[in-house]
Amino acid sequence: MPGFEERAVCRAPAQEVWKLLYDPARFCEWWAGWERVEPGEGGAVTRFDRRWPDFAYPTNVSTRREEGRVVVSCQLSDIVHEWVIEPATEGCALLVRVDLPAEESARLEDQRADVRESLRRLVARAEEG
Repeated sequence: MPGFEERAVCRAPAQEVWKLLYDPARFCEWWAGWERVEPGEGGAVTRFDRRWPDFAYPTNVSTRREEGRVVVSCQLSDIVHEWVIEPATEGCALLVRVDLPAEESARLEDQRADVRESLRRLVARAEEG
């Protein structure tokens, strides 16, 4: 299964990052390409991409606050993003692990670019307060 990890340090407290990560309605504020999110039941959401605003992507979001983790799984592509908040000397550190099924391996570099941009935007948004 292809995948990758990206890391960043954020000067904002972990709580500020958590506020942006745990709430799927706020993903559009920082996740590159996300146009809007419609809530569902039990962690299910439907996301819409800016490139294809009329195409629905059923997605599952699970949070583990005690571990500082949010796992976002696209139900169409089976691409999984695991966002983790870790302690750091000042603020917090963020780790993103992305796993793609073999059938989606051609999207690896596009996913990497989107995650890098999303991570940059998440840090900036958290640091703004």
